[in-house]
Amino acid sequence: MTADQLSGLSDTLFSVSVGLYSLAVVAFAAQLAFGRRPARARALVGAGAPVDEPVAPEAAPAGTDDPPAVRRWGLVAMLLTALGALTHAGVLVARGLAVDRLPWGNMYEFAVAVVLVAVVAFLVLAVRSPALRHLGLFVLAPVVVSLVAIGLFLYVESAPLVAALRSSWLAVHVTTAILGFGVFFVSGIASVLYLVRGRFEARGGDPSSSRLVARIPSAATLDRVAHRTAIFGFPIWTFAVIAGAIWAESAWGRFWGWDPKETWAFIAWVVYAAYLHARTTAGWRGRPAAWVNVVGLGVMVFNLLYVNMVSSGLHSYGGVD
Repeated sequence: MTADQLSGLSDTLFSVSVGLYSLAVVAFAAQLAFGRRPARARALVGAGAPVDEPVAPEAAPAGTDDPPAVRRWGLVAMLLTALGALTHAGVLVARGLAVDRLPWGNMYEFAVAVVLVAVVAFLVLAVRSPALRHLGLFVLAPVVVSLVAIGLFLYVESAPLVAALRSSWLAVHVTTAILGFGVFFVSGIASVLYLVRGRFEARGGDPSSSRLVARIPSAATLDRVAHRTAIFGFPIWTFAVIAGAIWAESAWGRFWGWDPKETWAFIAWVVYAAYLHARTTAGWRGRPAAWVNVVGLGVMVFNLLYVNMVSSGLHSYGGVD
């Protein structure tokens, strides 16, 4: 295939991926809507334990007593998500083959790769713990919104790398940054859901009165997912920051120059370090720690969008006018 054909294939696969993920959102929503409410209506965090203190998850995860037809909705949703991840990966593979380089040389490609990592992270979690499939709606809906926004506002035609990015460090620094960002994406969503469920229960609400809230995994489970994914992503992000400093010394003769991208990458590192520290400090567990994690995700998104679309600096390689 020619470069133009591969580029066109990449764009087509992008649209297919959005379609498959959208269908997965519908299937996940049907699973939540038609499934039985858990027998244990109130989550344990609302039955005597403080909301800010994680407790053991319920013995019977939500959805284990669903009828076969509802469980099939969940399986269909997972299958659609997996197919979407395959076509999503094809977007990057075809684009990379079209220009004979790693497919994350601009903001569009970087963002597409980050979202793919988030989807794969969710799939791994859902396969390892079927109860976490109930997070599908809350992960895939932001994925669809993100991809639509990426396609509308960040898309650029495939092209060779700019001279400044033609380095073997691209494969090391940018790849690890993508992996870290994608994992933090899932961690941040888990913390947002933890805050939503915890706030509902703190106000005396009964999860059985709301099918949506009742179907969300327990606050303890959400807290554990957020924490473990952050633990996994933090050393990857740390390595990305270190690799970026080494690349900066090789390219510009200094390890650190307080460029906007460098500054906000370091701020994100500090926020996630604070989150992990907070999770080990009794007074900061639960909601306070979850808020720190949500702030961390906000900093990551701000770093991605602000540096490439608003600020000017040595890292402004977004390719977006």
